[in-house]
Amino acid sequence: MQIEHSMRRRRDSYASAAMHVPGIAGDSPASQGETSLHAVRPGSLGDRFDTEEAEAALVDAVISVRGPRCGEESRASGESQDADDGPITTALLLAAGAGTRLQPLTDGCPKCLTEVHGVPILGRLLSCLVEQGFERLVVVVGYRGEQIRDYLESNDSGLAIRFVDCPEYATTNNIYSLWMARRCIRESFVLIESDLLFDSRLLGLMRVRNRVAVARFQPGLIGTTVSIDPSGRVEEFHVGVSLDTPNLAQKTVNLYSLSAGAWREVVRRLERRIAAGRVHDYYEVVFAEMVAEGLLALQAVSFDAGRWCEIDTLEDLRVAEQLFQKSRRATWPRTTNRTFSTGGSS
Repeated sequence: MQIEHSMRRRRDSYASAAMHVPGIAGDSPASQGETSLHAVRPGSLGDRFDTEEAEAALVDAVISVRGPRCGEESRASGESQDADDGPITTALLLAAGAGTRLQPLTDGCPKCLTEVHGVPILGRLLSCLVEQGFERLVVVVGYRGEQIRDYLESNDSGLAIRFVDCPEYATTNNIYSLWMARRCIRESFVLIESDLLFDSRLLGLMRVRNRVAVARFQPGLIGTTVSIDPSGRVEEFHVGVSLDTPNLAQKTVNLYSLSAGAWREVVRRLERRIAAGRVHDYYEVVFAEMVAEGLLALQAVSFDAGRWCEIDTLEDLRVAEQLFQKSRRATWPRTTNRTFSTGGSS
C-alpha cells in the first residue's frame, strides 16, 4: 500500500506537469469526427493526449512499480475497499491461458504478447490503461507467465502492478483465474481479458461501476450474449452461445466493471463453485446467476461506435490487422536490452 500510495502521488505531480504538453491524437474514427461513441448512460472519459511526444513525455516521467505477488489472505487484508465514488482506477487482467487456437504464434510466447502491426496486444492494453487514468493493475498469469512479467517490468507504464500465479491454467477455465485474484482486489475494478484490442476511449466508458461492454451480435461471433431492456439494463445472460443462435442482439466484449460490493458477492459464489469442482465454467455463469436473482444490476455500454477486436485465432489476428491498420503506433514496447525467455511454462 505504501508503494501504491507513493505511486499515486508521483502520478499526480507528473500529470500536473504534463498539463502544459499537447496530447496524443485520437486513435478511433470517433475521435476524427466520423462517428460518436454511445453509452446507455455515459460515464466520464479519462484524459488522453494529442501527440505521441506528449505520451512519451509522460511515460518517460513516471516510474514503473512492480508490486509483490499476491499470496495468503493476510497479505491482502489491508487492501482498500473504496466508497464506490469517483472513476475506477484498478484493472484486473486475465492472461493465464495458453492461446492454443492461435498456434503456432503462441508456441513460444503467451497470446497477449502476439503483435498487431509490430506492437504486442499487452502493449496496446497498457497504453489504453495509462491514457484513461488507471493506477493499479492486477495480472493473472499462467502459460509463460515470466515473459509477461518481463514485458511489464521492462516497460515503464507508471502502473502499480501485482501478479497472481495460476499454475492450473491448462486444466481450468477463466472462472478459476478470476477466483485466483480474489485476495488481491478489495476495491471496484475493471475486468479485462488479455486478448482484446479496443479504442482507448471505449475503456474510459468502463470506469463507472457495474457495467458490461457489448456489441451487436454478428455472424461469426461466438460466446456470451445478453438481453437488454429499453433502459440499457442487462436482463439476462446467455452463456456459451453458438454460431447458430438466432437474433441475440448484444454480444459481450469480455470487459466488465464491478463495484466493491458486487465483487464481494461474486467472490462468495466463485468460492462455492470452485469448492464444488466447477473449474471448467465460464465466470459469466456467476454474473448470470446474480442478474437473474436481482443481485447485480449491469448497465450496457455499446462498443459499436468504436473499434474493438477479440483475438482468438489466426483469422481474428488478420481482422485485427485490418481494423487497426490506421491506428497511431503505440509507444509500447519501449526500447530495452532485455529479451523474453522462450523456455517452459511458468
